[in-house]
This record gives sequence, structure tokens and C-alpha cells, in this order.
Amino acid sequence: MQDRNLKKQLEKLSPGDLVCVEWCDASVGKSLGSGVAVDVPVKSFGVFIGVLGSKNKHAVIAQNAFKYSDGFFDIDYTSIPLSWTVQIILVTKNLVNSTEAQYLVNSFLMGGRRTLQNRTRQQKVRNHDRLH
Repeated sequence: MQDRNLKKQLEKLSPGDLVCVEWCDASVGKSLGSGVAVDVPVKSFGVFIGVLGSKNKHAVIAQNAFKYSDGFFDIDYTSIPLSWTVQIILVTKNLVNSTEAQYLVNSFLMGGRRTLQNRTRQQKVRNHDRLH
């Protein structure tokens, strides 16, 4: 059974491990297409953050982590529903040490609620306002 294998794979993981998550993404198509691809295979690589979610459990991996200061990171992440997950392969144990991994988890959980002082924000350019 796939669920048991996935559970065993997850039990071996810790935040900070480099993983490859094999999963099937949703697809969009047209009925007149040449073929039907319902399960689109995907391989996502990243640093394991954990399994999160209250209604549906997701494997969360950080794919880019921008370290600002004092342990705060801005994270590009992928959140993959476990029900879509085929397998999780451990590539490297403890790629990120446990302290830094905890910073990644904390930054992820804080999400957009933190603000960075003196951060320059990109402004939206409006070239055509006068035309309307």
C-alpha cells in the first residue's frame, strides 16, 4: 500500500534534509486533445520543512531561502498534497543544520505577517492611466 510506504519515508525525514518529491500534478486539457494526461508526473527538489496542514496534509519543501537577518528567511516553497505524492526520496541528510532548519520552519510559519524595515518595494508602473 502506497500510504504505508510514504509514512515510512516521512518518518526518516527531518527538517533540513534535501529531498526529491515525486508526485502527480493536476492537469488541464480539452476533450478534443490528442491524448489524455490526467496524472502529470513531477519531481520537485528542495529542503524538507515538514508535513503541515489542518484539513489536508502537505509535504512542504523550501526551494530558495533568502536570509535577511536574525534568522529570518524569505522562502520560495512548494507545498505538495500527500494524497498526490508518489514517493519522497532522501537525497542528503542534514543539508541544512538543525538550527538553520528551525529558522526556515519558523519563517515559513510566520509567512507574510512579518515586515522588514527599510526594505525597498517595487512600485507598480501605470503608464496608461491618462488614457482612460
